[in-house]
Amino acid sequence: MVNALTMTVRCTRLSARNLDALLTSLILPVMLMLVFVYFFGGAIDTGTAYVTYVVPGVLVLCAGYGAAATAVGVSNDMTEGVVDRFRSLDVGGTSVLTGHVTAGVARNAVATAAVFAVAFLIGFRPEASPAGWAAAVGVLAAYVLAFSWLSAAVGLLAKSPEAASGYTFFVLFLPYPSSAFVPVETMPDWLHGFAENQPVTPVIEALRGLLLDEPVGDAPWQASAWCAGILAVSVAASAALFRRRTA
Repeated sequence: MVNALTMTVRCTRLSARNLDALLTSLILPVMLMLVFVYFFGGAIDTGTAYVTYVVPGVLVLCAGYGAAATAVGVSNDMTEGVVDRFRSLDVGGTSVLTGHVTAGVARNAVATAAVFAVAFLIGFRPEASPAGWAAAVGVLAAYVLAFSWLSAAVGLLAKSPEAASGYTFFVLFLPYPSSAFVPVETMPDWLHGFAENQPVTPVIEALRGLLLDEPVGDAPWQASAWCAGILAVSVAASAALFRRRTA
């Protein structure tokens, strides 16, 4: 526990020193939201103000940028030899990876707050009850945690930080063929199956319904199932890959 906390503090300090990556993970989601709302929003009919529709998708996209930074951080540690020093100090792989993941979740929390702040300024008005807010935070936190651990596994699998950054493109791409920015029914028929049955769509639908106090159906349960499955596989894969890389 102490080692994990120490590694979390270390990774948080490294994030603060890497100003370029930190600003990218904080500012880019906000810029994308502004682009979608002011450049494209007037041409997209969602039945409501576009900023209201798009914010849940931007929150998920924001998590993707934070996860990419986690993958690069883990890969940096594995390629620079610092893990060998940690192991000589009896710091296990679980503590090292937990530090990266926890720091990534903290970065995402700050980025999410920035997205919400700007969204409020440009007209986003959620109508969630206290229970709805709690549920929305829980769904988003589960998504961020699951994909942070997935990114840690990617960082262990990649041979270099550059490769780790490239592999996480898939995580950043997932919100686009989903209901994040346009309704799924407006997409080509051949894309409907993937858009409706990938992990991002139920997360977004759950967030949108909870924040706007609208019916959510089984979207929160689907989102929770996806996140739990991804988390379980990612943690197991991370443990196995760490053992293989440090054998």
